[in-house]
Formats: sequence, C-alpha cells, structure tokens
Amino acid sequence: MTNERDIEKTYSNSQFVDKIRRLADCIEEGKNFEIQIANEKIYVPNSAKFSIEHEREDGSEEIEFQIKWSK
Repeated sequence: MTNERDIEKTYSNSQFVDKIRRLADCIEEGKNFEIQIANEKIYVPNSAKFSIEHEREDGSEEIEFQIKWSK
C-alpha cells in the first residue's frame, strides 16, 4: 500500500526544461519515464495519460501538466 503524498516542487527554468525534454523524449520513444521528486523516485509507465489543466482565480492563473496512471 502506498502512502498518500501531495508535494509541489519548484525548479529553475533550466531544470524544468531538462525534465520536460526528458519526458518528451520518453513519450516519443514509447519508454517509461523516471523522475525523482523530494528524494523519492517515481516511475511513470508509458501507458500513462496526459492532460493539461488551466485555472483562473482571484487575478492569478495556473497551468498544470498532469500525468496519471494506475498501478
């Protein structure tokens, strides 16, 4: 059983670009994606579903790139 977790990690522009580029390469190649967030390795299967969410509230806006999968 997996412990619940809700972490938001901020990256520099170059770190973010590197992670997105590695993700895009894995998607194009049909490979699983691996990322470490707050000292935990996360393994994303190539069957994951991708979505983009846009929120607007109280004068601020947010775009979230979401990746979802079941174990």
